[in-house]
Amino acid sequence: MATMKRIPNYRKMYPTASEEVIEVLRQGERRLRYLEYDIKVERFVLDETKQVAFFIPSREDSLERLIEAEEQFVDEETNIEEMAIKTVMVEQLKETMALLSADEVEMINALFYQGFSEREYARKVGIPQKTINDRKMRILHKLKKLLENQK
Repeated sequence: MATMKRIPNYRKMYPTASEEVIEVLRQGERRLRYLEYDIKVERFVLDETKQVAFFIPSREDSLERLIEAEEQFVDEETNIEEMAIKTVMVEQLKETMALLSADEVEMINALFYQGFSEREYARKVGIPQKTINDRKMRILHKLKKLLENQK
């Protein structure tokens, strides 16, 4: 790989140059270093003393290689802020669910995660559907209060 050279001492090279000129030269040198060493592209480097050319691969993957490796990409339509907020809210809900009783958690899981209707769950546990509805509303109200208190 090509070795990085030291940034020249422009003050010593051009003693009569103004500070503005020296600063422009330094910035130009930093930009050149960036383009030569930091930018993520593949390139050939010629070693004139040894009469050899060698290839330096990119430090960045190509889209084709990532697709072949079946890497997943974030949808461009996805809003990162919304994802972060949703993640925090899900974590808060998990913490709050841990404060519920086992029966309450079972009911919430059945109704909201397993897709049971109130009537189906009522038949499963042998309790009237109206009682299931009342309990669900009470649990949701309790969750709401617990979540508000976490803020």
